[in-house]
Amino acid sequence: MPGSPPDVPGLPAEVRLVIIGCGALARELLALTKGVPGVKVLGVDARLHMRPALIAGAVDRRITEARETYGPDIGIFVAYADCGTGGTLDAVLEREGVQRIAGAHCYEFYAGAASYAALQEEELGTFYLTDFLARQFETIVLVGLGLDRHPELLPDYFGSYRRLVYLAQTDDPELTAKARAAADRLGLDFERRPTGFGDLAPTIQAAIHVGS
Repeated sequence: MPGSPPDVPGLPAEVRLVIIGCGALARELLALTKGVPGVKVLGVDARLHMRPALIAGAVDRRITEARETYGPDIGIFVAYADCGTGGTLDAVLEREGVQRIAGAHCYEFYAGAASYAALQEEELGTFYLTDFLARQFETIVLVGLGLDRHPELLPDYFGSYRRLVYLAQTDDPELTAKARAAADRLGLDFERRPTGFGDLAPTIQAAIHVGS
């Protein structure tokens, strides 16, 4: 930032960029920004994954918080795709002059747009898990949808699905086993597709470059 004092050795670097991201991406965002001076990650409750109508307001509050904390000219980047907000997130970001990750949801930017489109073309009835959702399947999916209390609703939610595709950010046998168990629980065929961080990595790297 023009006019900013230089960083002092031994002291925390001045924050130049705030990345506001879904809590479901927290591990990945922290890994991608680890050791990068001047970058702060602010999370939004991952449970909103199941309540997308609340995402735009939550992100808006984080933007306000970032500017109140670090100044009105702080660089901000939003690590959300549209994520089911139906354009309401984009309306907030346009008003605030903030950019976000391109795409409809995290499955698309993890798999890559072309690969995700191919997966959908293969089988429209595909339910996706990421590392986070494999780890938190019980809490986010089953409890979030009330299936722990009303298992009879399972066909209503998942009757149109045919397979579960685990988009794996890491090579973790325990998470693979959890994802496979989730597929069994939902009565779906199981596939694992290793993606790493997909398009998230270059997008965050580009945001850091611009924000710094």
